[in-house]
Formats: sequence, C-alpha cells, structure tokens
Amino acid sequence: MKKNISKIRAHDAICGMLYLTGVGLSYLTSNFNFLWIVIAVGALQVISPITKFCPVYTILNKLMPETDPIQNGK
Repeated sequence: MKKNISKIRAHDAICGMLYLTGVGLSYLTSNFNFLWIVIAVGALQVISPITKFCPVYTILNKLMPETDPIQNGK
C-alpha cells in the first residue's frame, strides 16, 4: 500500500498542475479557451469513479509497474 500512496500523490500533482496550467494560461493570455483544459480534467475526474478509467492512472500504471494498478477498468 505504501507504494500506491506515491502513485496517488503523483496523480493528484498531475491533475493539480493541469488545473493551474489551464487557469494560468487563460489569465495570462486573456484567452478563455484554455479553460476547456480545466473543464475536461474536471469532467474526467467526476466520471472516473463510474467508468473506472482515468488517463493519468493509465499512464502511471505503466510507469510504475511495481505498484498495484489503480482504476485500470476492472
């Protein structure tokens, strides 16, 4: 379980960075189309408990094979 905590923290950090990037780019460029990044990440996080699919966990499961798979569609 200790190894999975690092995977969960990496997931949270990646999602947080995507949120900050979308909001920051929207603020700095005054182009509100960057907010679609935030909307897409938020929508994926809302439906991931139902669908058991998260693109970030899919990538982390491949990068960290020594840990238990999280949300791998099962």
